[in-house]
Amino acid sequence: MKDFELGAVQERFADIVWEHEPIASGELARICEKELNWKRPTTYTVLRKLCEKGLLQNRDGTVVSLVTREEFYSAKSEQIIEDSYNGSLPSFVASFISKKRISAEEADEIQRMIDAFRKGK
Repeated sequence: MKDFELGAVQERFADIVWEHEPIASGELARICEKELNWKRPTTYTVLRKLCEKGLLQNRDGTVVSLVTREEFYSAKSEQIIEDSYNGSLPSFVASFISKKRISAEEADEIQRMIDAFRKGK
């Protein structure tokens, strides 16, 4: 998958598209006016930029994503781990839980994911 570098505003815009897709570009502009306080030209400028990056598509006035929200945030998470923890998931987890306690339920859920991964091998 492509490496999508998005700023916070572009991410919020993509989230709006993911929440409403497929969506007419005019309706998208109305939502952005309400939620982001944007004028119509701002919406179309950001839309054009995200289409150029290959994240979204605007065909005949209907906007859809070319990359799902899950794919985008998964790739973003992988990039953070690669850039900040030299690709080490255990280092990331250790850093994360050293600052934020996880509940017993969360620990059980993580253990189930690990167990499922091992069984899949």
